[in-house]
Amino acid sequence: MGIADYQSRFTKGLALEHVYHWERTQPDAPWLTQPMGGGVLAELTWKQAVGEARRIAAYLRSLELPAASSIGLISKSTAHWILADLAIWMAGHVTVPMYSTSSPGMVKQILEHSEAKLVMIGKLDAFDAIADAIPPSMPRLTLPLGPASIDAPAWAELVAATAPIADDPVREPDELATIVYTSGSTGTPKGVMHTHGAIARTCIGIGEVYPGIGPGDRLLSHLPMAHVAERLVCGVGSMFAGLHVYFCDSLATFAADLQRARPTLFFTVPRLWQKFQLAVNERIPPKRLSFLLKVPLLSRVIRKKLLKAMGLDAVSMAAVGSAPMPTSLLAWYKALGLEVLDGYGMTENFGYSHGTRLGRVRAGWCGEPQPGVEHRIGDGGEILVKSPGSMIGYFKEPEMTASAFTEDGFLRTGDRGEIDDHGRLRITGRVKELFKTSKGKYIAPVPIENELASLPGIEAVCVSGAGRAQPFALVMLGADVAGKTPRPELEANIGGHITAINQSLESHERLQFVVVVKDPWLPDNGLLTPTLKIKRGEIERRYEPAFDAWYADGRPVLFE
Repeated sequence: MGIADYQSRFTKGLALEHVYHWERTQPDAPWLTQPMGGGVLAELTWKQAVGEARRIAAYLRSLELPAASSIGLISKSTAHWILADLAIWMAGHVTVPMYSTSSPGMVKQILEHSEAKLVMIGKLDAFDAIADAIPPSMPRLTLPLGPASIDAPAWAELVAATAPIADDPVREPDELATIVYTSGSTGTPKGVMHTHGAIARTCIGIGEVYPGIGPGDRLLSHLPMAHVAERLVCGVGSMFAGLHVYFCDSLATFAADLQRARPTLFFTVPRLWQKFQLAVNERIPPKRLSFLLKVPLLSRVIRKKLLKAMGLDAVSMAAVGSAPMPTSLLAWYKALGLEVLDGYGMTENFGYSHGTRLGRVRAGWCGEPQPGVEHRIGDGGEILVKSPGSMIGYFKEPEMTASAFTEDGFLRTGDRGEIDDHGRLRITGRVKELFKTSKGKYIAPVPIENELASLPGIEAVCVSGAGRAQPFALVMLGADVAGKTPRPELEANIGGHITAINQSLESHERLQFVVVVKDPWLPDNGLLTPTLKIKRGEIERRYEPAFDAWYADGRPVLFE
């Protein structure tokens, strides 16, 4: 039974009502499976999980904080991230999530700007690095797997010592549910305000498009829950549809965690989809695999074995988001029998904007408007979207809020795009990412980056060259490719790829050269966002001192 089948039973149709529904109707079904380290797993049923949230909600009520207080939440994605979010809502407060990779300055800024009254701290790699960013006077609560060094009430102790709330509190649709701060890839983060009603409408809409999703489906949460996409799919999505969510122990155990979960629904970023492909290429050369998949009787066996080896053999719906996926990679998975659906959304509309439909996929396009969504192309090719999931504004920023919308209520996305005859949307870049060459011609870097990223082994790309005669590209290779492939082979592969791409570009768009960078781009070094998008300005600033020498070199492929 999917969301759409029982939505009419609820008075307001909000997340909390759905949670109480599953608590009553499938109390012993597993909801959250969390690795605790050392091979230990904690599996929480709906009854157990909601019971813990009820006890933490009672504790929060006992603090007598002002109604709708902001409560910070900083942690990797864990089962108790979701339960903390749930408890905050039960108690009538507002969740302010922060990425586990946030800098001390970012943590301090968000806690101060959001006027947080308490902060919940969960699983982190380096709490000491941000400890001083939390005001000494701010109350704290540690989640399971959180830092042991914090002198603060611990979740487990509070659950053991606190009686649960007996009522089933339900918020009003127009009540504030969360303030989500943007990742800051284009400037100072802004606090995006979402109501309980808007979040509910996104889940209900997705349930209409994919009505078969429901109890029995499994997910693996491995992306930051602080990002609206992961929170929509694994967090509130599981609350609405009664899904079973598994979590990762660490990056090193991802493959084992995936095999344990055997997800039926799998959502991730292009970079991970590419890593799966590279792992297969190491076992079976691409040309040989292409041949085997054309052999009628053998192809079915090969597909099944490969998907099982990747942990994806049970997947009935696969999806990608955060960045465009190369069309060649989409075709590769389709050849394995897995049609990967694309999606488009923003923090400002809780990720609810566009999505591809099974059987109606157009490679390179991110799909049709979700139910209730309107779209059009505005001045300068900007995509304008009106979504039921739209924010009510930026926290304490009325002028910024007003400028984010058109007079008739469409969100200015800042993305450039086009719409085909079937209403499908294609992203062609950012409005502000266009740059001008010394010849006075404008370059849209994103389409060129997408073409470059289609070469297996290239994990990230940044096209640059403002004020130069021709653009160039910086590329980051996957660790496996960079370490195992001889440099002459890399140079030949990349050089051939550039030649092919340049033939399809206008003369002013053609790349003069490509530079293979030496060091990885990571969220930790400030060159990627937490969802693995490039921070264009930071990358260009880092490598700018070498630009003149690279242009003077004359070779088409350079190695830093």
